[in-house]
Amino acid sequence: MDRRGPRAVMTAGSVLGVLAVLAIAAAPSLQLFLLAWLLAGMAMSATLYAPAFTAIAGWAGHRRVRALTAVTLVAGLASTVFAPLTALLLQQLSWRHTYLVLALILVVTIPLHWWGLTPAWTPLTHTHKNASAGERARVARQPEFVLLVAALTLGGFCVYAVAVNLVPLLTEHGISTTEAALALGIGGAGQVAGRLVYGPVLTRFSARIRTVATLTAGSLTTLALAVVHQPLALVGALSFAAGAARGIFTLIEATAVSDRWGAQSLGARNGILFGAVMAASAFAPWLGTLLATALGGYAPAFAVLALGCLLAGVLVRPHHADARG
Repeated sequence: MDRRGPRAVMTAGSVLGVLAVLAIAAAPSLQLFLLAWLLAGMAMSATLYAPAFTAIAGWAGHRRVRALTAVTLVAGLASTVFAPLTALLLQQLSWRHTYLVLALILVVTIPLHWWGLTPAWTPLTHTHKNASAGERARVARQPEFVLLVAALTLGGFCVYAVAVNLVPLLTEHGISTTEAALALGIGGAGQVAGRLVYGPVLTRFSARIRTVATLTAGSLTTLALAVVHQPLALVGALSFAAGAARGIFTLIEATAVSDRWGAQSLGARNGILFGAVMAASAFAPWLGTLLATALGGYAPAFAVLALGCLLAGVLVRPHHADARG
């Protein structure tokens, strides 16, 4: 991405994605099914937020926040559109044929990436191969960057664990599954609202203040959800606030590198950062449930997650770019 831009990477990712979904649909055994999902994960790493955010930052420059907000708002509708579509397909077809239909839909992204990602690209790193490798190694060892990755990985784990474990938390305290699902949906609306206010409101503050404030808000809303379980209207309001913090966190993650180090080695830094946060979010459902089991309930687990968000904010260190505000 740094050397050549997003066109080849994201087009190849789309091709691999189509092949992976076809392989999932045709897998004759559990082992090949899991292997196909590993290929799908590789395809996602080449087509979703990490490469898209790098491309936007490389092209949009100081206008990147508005472009990033637009992308996250549209991408946030993916589950809204494809979850009911997939459910409808499953009513008419087997799961294997449903995946075949989804693979056909995914084919559309190949020409979109190939013919759409054609603007001129200024390399974001040295073009010499050895220099690039040395620069990536230096980036990965920089203490401030390591702490930022640790902070956002811990914060990402906490906010995503809260989202996926909200329904069992509420049902554990007497709220029906339907009402808990409604509260979760209200949190989704909060994510949209948080992304909308990020650009006009929060970007006037330094990168560190934005990050710490967002993680603190995540901590406070998580703690409130651990304590307050009635009435439903109040729970919905807290879910909305937690969702807003989660939506802002997505844009904090998207701009974390470019706000501090500019576009230089943006793809390399984003690859490390997004990879770590993605790994944390992938394990969040399981580890969140495991934490609730160990502590005897979801409420104490949410209290621990709130503490984790707070600790993540402590790990964020000042950067010389913060002086620009």
